[in-house]
Amino acid sequence: MRTSPWLSRVLVAGLLLTGLTSAATQAQAAAAQIDSVIPAPVSVQAVPNVSYSITASTQIRAQAGGTGVATLLADVLRRSTGFALPVSDSTGDGVSLQLSGADPQVGAEGYQLEVTATGVTIKATTTAGLFNGTQTLRELLPAKIEASTVQSGPFTVPGAKILDYPRFAYRGAMLDVARHFFPPDVVKRYVDEIALYKVNYLHLHLTDDQGWRIAIDSWPNLATYGGSTQVGGGPGGYYTKAQYSDIVAYAAARNVTVVPEVDMPGHTNAALASYAQLNCNGVAPKLYTGTNVGFSSLCVSKDVTYQFIDDVIRELAAMTPGPYLHIGGDEASSTSAADYKAFMAKVFPIVTKYGKRAVGWHDVAKATPPTSVIPQFWGTTTSDSAVSAAAGRGNKVLQSPANKAYLDMKYTSGTPLGQDWAGKIEVRTGYDWNPGNYLSGVGENAAMGVEGPLWTETIRTRQDIEFMAFPRLPGLAELGWSPWSKHNWTAYKQRLAAQGPRWQAMGVNFYRSTQITWP
Repeated sequence: MRTSPWLSRVLVAGLLLTGLTSAATQAQAAAAQIDSVIPAPVSVQAVPNVSYSITASTQIRAQAGGTGVATLLADVLRRSTGFALPVSDSTGDGVSLQLSGADPQVGAEGYQLEVTATGVTIKATTTAGLFNGTQTLRELLPAKIEASTVQSGPFTVPGAKILDYPRFAYRGAMLDVARHFFPPDVVKRYVDEIALYKVNYLHLHLTDDQGWRIAIDSWPNLATYGGSTQVGGGPGGYYTKAQYSDIVAYAAARNVTVVPEVDMPGHTNAALASYAQLNCNGVAPKLYTGTNVGFSSLCVSKDVTYQFIDDVIRELAAMTPGPYLHIGGDEASSTSAADYKAFMAKVFPIVTKYGKRAVGWHDVAKATPPTSVIPQFWGTTTSDSAVSAAAGRGNKVLQSPANKAYLDMKYTSGTPLGQDWAGKIEVRTGYDWNPGNYLSGVGENAAMGVEGPLWTETIRTRQDIEFMAFPRLPGLAELGWSPWSKHNWTAYKQRLAAQGPRWQAMGVNFYRSTQITWP
């Protein structure tokens, strides 16, 4: 059958229009990708009419020292593209990771990223910076890049020039593994999820009244007995030294430093139940599976208490290459103010002796700590005289106000998980505050950074963790990373909406806040 010239012209025009429409759609999608990065980069310059697609011929090239970061990137991209994506130290087109040539502004964790028609180049001065650049690259790719099964292409990155570096050195997430125990694979998955948003510290709350979760060779009953239950009963659990070290190494490869916490002198029933001699009356209490706080205390007057603390910190410090060790210090209602100060005066030097800087809940500020100690503010007010006095003396303050940053607070009254003693924290509430001037007397230079604690009285599964952390954690990450000048709720909620398909591809169980117009 012959086609008339008129019909031929119509068909050709239709095909051209289809092609133009498809190109326009891809261009719009690319533009959306560059506008959806969280945390917001310091500087983003779109390059019109330029893009690069990852294909079967793409190679990932890394200078010496960057191979580990390149391999992690390749592992993510291979799952969804099905491409080989070989990693080498060669030069050429494709994805190139370079530890030279970066703008000095990038500092220790920043990066430069440039997308041209022939490839993507990430430059940094450290592997931490390279890693952060690769996380931005992931966000510039379509959401399907996060899938665990092979997807159809294209896998296109929009043309761009990005210069980026963090506002604060410390951007943290805390996971309470003491109230409910979570096995290593769950902790590792959380590491992957927080690292995508350039969170660089994972604070593990390892001990509390309900459970002791880390093996200590010199006091073995702590884990085997003290770790044998959890809130509501159940088997509990603990990390062997090998498991803990594996988590630390896994996190370090993803630019996440583990900060272990052993809470003291309160929140110690699991330890007191494990060893009678740690009690002033020499009688071990029963294991505890409730949720009340403030009833337990180490015996401040006994020498064995400080030998116990020395042993625990010595062994924990030896397993922890990071600079910080958290000593808790909150809600010590069963310890007098005088005893609390005397106790902390002995504990601070022990932490220093083993080469670590002590972090403590802001209650430690009442003990007039050395300036090396970092109080972590968890209050619900915007003023605290002891904390502001500590900041005035030179202590850095880590910001975790419970009514803004606590990821275990309910979103609304209808949230099935979590608590509400500090209030409800919807997405905007968790985003709309400034850690650089939130607390009176603690300005930008005194703020160490931000951390989102996730307490687990009601949290039992990986899905529960994700539901409470997402979508709030990325907002805290942006407060810690992005310049305050970039803070804008209207723009942020649009960028956050674009994360929804990404989390769906990753299998993240996130809360569909009605404050966000999800795609």
